[in-house]
Amino acid sequence: MLHRLDLETDKRQELEAVFQKHGFTDYKWINPREIVVSQWVRMKCMYGCGEYGRNAACPPSVPSVSECAQFFHEYRTAVIFHFEKKVKKPEDRHRWSPKVNLKLCKLEREVFLAGYQKAFLLFMDSCGLCDDCGGTRAECRAPRVSRPSPEAMAVDVFTTVRQAGFPIEVLADYSQKMNRYAFLMVQ
Repeated sequence: MLHRLDLETDKRQELEAVFQKHGFTDYKWINPREIVVSQWVRMKCMYGCGEYGRNAACPPSVPSVSECAQFFHEYRTAVIFHFEKKVKKPEDRHRWSPKVNLKLCKLEREVFLAGYQKAFLLFMDSCGLCDDCGGTRAECRAPRVSRPSPEAMAVDVFTTVRQAGFPIEVLADYSQKMNRYAFLMVQ
């Protein structure tokens, strides 16, 4: 069931102009209560991701699953940004993602300065801003711009973006196009 978005049309249009200015045109407004948070996502981080314990914006350096769920319930309006990319090898994704994530940080800052003090971004991929991450928040070299990914915050991205009408599938190899998603929590 879709919930009402709690942001007037004129304010949404103002923010959409900011999104377009930054080059982000593929997005959808959602109610954050429709973001699915699941324990299985954290387990996949713990047992299957090479970033676990090595990235300051990934588990275990992020809130618990229940704290993540509470975080999303404190918001009334959010945006999902969709990115498509086809890469030949995994390293190509890791060169592309930080550039997009930095652009998204600039967007988050502009939304914040427009009066949305709760603006908070979830990167479309693991942080990757530094070549050699310190591994903990205390050792992070970019604490003002480092952000967790939706998966680090236990978001079931597959279910959440499908509910919003976006495409996403498990990819079998790098000949397939990736669908990546960033979330901007607005108010």
